[in-house]
Amino acid sequence: MKETLKVGIKHQHTFVLNEQKMVPALYPESPEFQQMPVVFATGFMVGFLEWACLDAVIPHLDWPREQTVGTHVNVSHVAATPSGFTVVAKVELVEVEGRRLLFNVEGYDDVELISSGTHERFVIDRVRFDDSLNKKRGMGTNAV
Repeated sequence: MKETLKVGIKHQHTFVLNEQKMVPALYPESPEFQQMPVVFATGFMVGFLEWACLDAVIPHLDWPREQTVGTHVNVSHVAATPSGFTVVAKVELVEVEGRRLLFNVEGYDDVELISSGTHERFVIDRVRFDDSLNKKRGMGTNAV
């Protein structure tokens, strides 16, 4: 992590929504999702907010050796957004505790606020992370 990774970093990210980011596309295998309204899926919205947080800190990391992974999401989804609208994520890094990063996040569409809350990420060393993941893969696929 570079010395520039500090509280106060802000970033804004914009994306034009398409059909692939709507609820029916979230889990195409789910017949129930196929019956849902064609609006921005909460799961994709969370990913969009994460994307903005990631973009905010990349210049302050030894990228790609250092990366960040999401560990906690606490956001609202208060308004529906149709395909074709532009969404904007506004994020601010509000806490840095070692490798733990906490962001305030907000999402907007062309009309209104659609989301607000917090998102936590941790800085990882990609090689060490991949090594741990490969060890886990070797443990089998039995869920507890």
